[in-house]
Amino acid sequence: MHKDLVLGFDIGGTSTRALLATLDGERVGAAQGPGGNPTSHGLPASLKAIGEAAAAAIGDHDPARIRALHLGLAGGQPYEDPANRAQLSQVWTGLGIDAPVAIDTDLTVAFAAATPAPTGTVAIGGTGAIAAAIEDRHLTGRADGYGWLLGDEGSGYWLGRQAARVALKVLDGHLPTGPLAEAVITAAWPGPTRPATRELIDVIAHRPPLQLAAYARLVTTAADNGDPQATALLDEAATLLTTTIASVRHTGADTPIVLGGSLLTETTRVGIGVRTQLTARFPTAPLHTARDGAAGAAWLAAYPYLPDAVAAHGVFTAGG
Repeated sequence: MHKDLVLGFDIGGTSTRALLATLDGERVGAAQGPGGNPTSHGLPASLKAIGEAAAAAIGDHDPARIRALHLGLAGGQPYEDPANRAQLSQVWTGLGIDAPVAIDTDLTVAFAAATPAPTGTVAIGGTGAIAAAIEDRHLTGRADGYGWLLGDEGSGYWLGRQAARVALKVLDGHLPTGPLAEAVITAAWPGPTRPATRELIDVIAHRPPLQLAAYARLVTTAADNGDPQATALLDEAATLLTTTIASVRHTGADTPIVLGGSLLTETTRVGIGVRTQLTARFPTAPLHTARDGAAGAAWLAAYPYLPDAVAAHGVFTAGG
């Protein structure tokens, strides 16, 4: 007997992940492709990435068995336009899918991937940084996520920008040099001679903003080598991220906190610092690490059809 299916998506700027599962949580298809964020990549690229990931995840399974789809989408505002939403509907029609589709945020599915709790907080700290309040599995408030120029405090962008500032202050003679400053100068300056301050500013300013986030790795490496300037930046990043997370929670709240993104894993200095500070502020709140957002999306797609959704959560997310 063929089981009914659900299809979940975690769609970001870096990748698009799709998971096909049965209603009892068995994973029967999965796919990963390029980023499908329509805001950063444009609508045509987003539609293509979503369609290709869906087709690959479905494979030889009968699309008519799909009962529901749930999309966790970063930068999903373009799909609020009915004309763009209609183009997305054509993707499903082309694949032979006739099922209800829920378009959600990547934050909501990240939260659902880590805990079956309906209410809590989720934070992503990677290239950018954002925190959100989740109530009854819906996003109800947010903090930061303003982008590299206006916010994302404590993120890879922020760390890279601060690292560049350290290098500039060294060139100006206001700070002693160290591994971090030298690493940034070497990475940014193409010439064989040491740059003047203005020259380094011009080189960094004319590169894509994403290059700033790449310097965050230099901060981590320098801190591992004992550079006090780099260590101080990582500790400040942890404090900034903790402040952002706390701003969307009530004092003393005991609801779960889900942490995701490369900076907030259990093994990074920033992640450890954030967990330590959150435990001090919210001692009774469980801390979870975000795993497979597509699994969280698949569980949310199946939720209305599950007799015991909380018990099924562990099955859906076990492989994440």
